[in-house]
Amino acid sequence: MKVLVVGSGGREHALVWKIAQSKLVEEVYCAPGNGGISSIAMCVPIDALDVDGVVNFSKEKEIDLVVVAAENPLAAGMVDKLEENGIRAFGPNKAATIIEGSKSFAKELMKKYGIPTAEYEVFDSSEKAISYLEEKNTYPIVVKADGLALGKGVIIARDFDEAKEAVKSMMEEKAFGEAGNKVVIEEFLTGQEVTVLAFTDGKTVKPMVSAQDHKRVFDNDEGPNTGGMGAFSPSRIYTPEVEKICMEKIFMPTIEAMNKEGRKFKGVLYFGLMVTKDGPKVVEYNARFGDPEAQVVLPRLQTDILEIFNAVIDEKLDEIDIKWSDSGCVCVIMASGGYPKEYEKGFEILGLDEAQKDANVVVFHAGTKKENEKYITAGGRVIGVTALEDSLDSAIKKAYEAVGKISFKNAHYRKDIGVK
Repeated sequence: MKVLVVGSGGREHALVWKIAQSKLVEEVYCAPGNGGISSIAMCVPIDALDVDGVVNFSKEKEIDLVVVAAENPLAAGMVDKLEENGIRAFGPNKAATIIEGSKSFAKELMKKYGIPTAEYEVFDSSEKAISYLEEKNTYPIVVKADGLALGKGVIIARDFDEAKEAVKSMMEEKAFGEAGNKVVIEEFLTGQEVTVLAFTDGKTVKPMVSAQDHKRVFDNDEGPNTGGMGAFSPSRIYTPEVEKICMEKIFMPTIEAMNKEGRKFKGVLYFGLMVTKDGPKVVEYNARFGDPEAQVVLPRLQTDILEIFNAVIDEKLDEIDIKWSDSGCVCVIMASGGYPKEYEKGFEILGLDEAQKDANVVVFHAGTKKENEKYITAGGRVIGVTALEDSLDSAIKKAYEAVGKISFKNAHYRKDIGVK
């Protein structure tokens, strides 16, 4: 098969890396890809949001499968357009992607079908949202931009001033553009967060191994939210008992709810969960692999990923047995200093070969480019240093040993990934 992956981050590097191991693959392309991806796939200069560009390239190269990995092209209907042109595509269609593209849709879906989640209200004006906050007067409280905001559109406000500021920045100052036209204000859930990604063909749900990510930029979960500063798998709190409850009360009911709404979901559904004293509840849905969760889940996958993708597209997921390793996997993000706010780029990254001499270490590139055989920083999250070991503790140790061998100017990373 000739396979094209659409996207340019660490998640896409992990996907390309996994797809390249498939016995079914002949050539792998990535649009637009990044510096690290260019060493294992042919990168093509087509923007991930250029739907027509991807369709035309796929026809020209006779691509057998397009994996749409990022949320924005999914929300733009790339899968629909590919399928209209007779090209096999992995990922949900536009109608199903709304489960991530609109937080208010997701909350209303959960309320309608009795899927456990935090209590909430939706607002389309900042005045109404602010007067609700004054009236409610319960903190901490969560303020979310309704639309896609690259994992950054969620603010946990500790008091009224912070909540008011969050609403104003989203709705009036348009910090997240159109994503802030509406906001969702919801109760703050206490417990431990866990992420479960699941393959689904709209009928069968096959959850992947659990993971947890670290969203805040600084140690001890301090500082602003980022796209994610690291992740680990498995989660220490996702027990077989919790898994059983999730399957019965969250995973299957969500797929059935989407079917009843005429929005059959085929692809990877991301369940962001909070394990509370009252049981697991949904914090958020995403319509694709998480980033950086993909970087710790995919190394544990033992079944050929293209066999899984084909089974999802053909709605034969019930016929495939998906196997996972018992290993622990940890990914530490090395970011540009100043991320997620202002940061400089264009610095050479040193020590990558040295770090990857260990067979249990792989470095997934997120914001890099390759120039004259050198890797240069080209984004906020630069690389994800990933280690797979027999246990989580040894994977943490191995990942940080590898981080110690890599350097670039103003590099910033958390020192506590995996210790939640």
